[in-house]
Amino acid sequence: MQRYGFKMILVLWGVLFLRSSFVYAESAGEYLQDGNDAFKRQELDQAIYDYTKAIDLDPNLGRAYNNRGVAYAQEGSMERAIADFTMAIADNLHDAEAYNNRGQAYVQQGNLPHAIADFTMAIANDAFYIKAYNNRGIAYFNMKEYDKAWSDVHTVEQIGGTVDPDFIKMLKQATGRDQ
Repeated sequence: MQRYGFKMILVLWGVLFLRSSFVYAESAGEYLQDGNDAFKRQELDQAIYDYTKAIDLDPNLGRAYNNRGVAYAQEGSMERAIADFTMAIADNLHDAEAYNNRGQAYVQQGNLPHAIADFTMAIANDAFYIKAYNNRGIAYFNMKEYDKAWSDVHTVEQIGGTVDPDFIKMLKQATGRDQ
């Protein structure tokens, strides 16, 4: 009888041990949230680590790629950021935010044609995405395509958004006109 009792205790202990180890295992979603929390605290290394763990657990978690890309971009690692934004887009071809973010990374690299293409895709996926219109307008301005920049300014105003007054001032000075 004692032998049987000892074996039962070992079995029960093993079950409890295994069960408790599953309680501490995080899901991809939990790592994603941990990464978001770390990013808000500006702990970029920790955020990148958590986003990477989320991706390891769920390689199809586009939001983790997008958010890790934002962290990489903030660190100045544009190639890594672009690669992650591309993975987020591959996960969801209609992810306007990922297109906009990749466009901003292309701007940082000085690749304005690619940036404009991505801002345009962001707008195609969300016609009211004010940030993408503003970003594209600035990119057009930097390419000296002022009529297109004005068009984006007008669109932002028509859909109820605001444009940086300093940008409008620069656009007026560059074109010599008010609209």
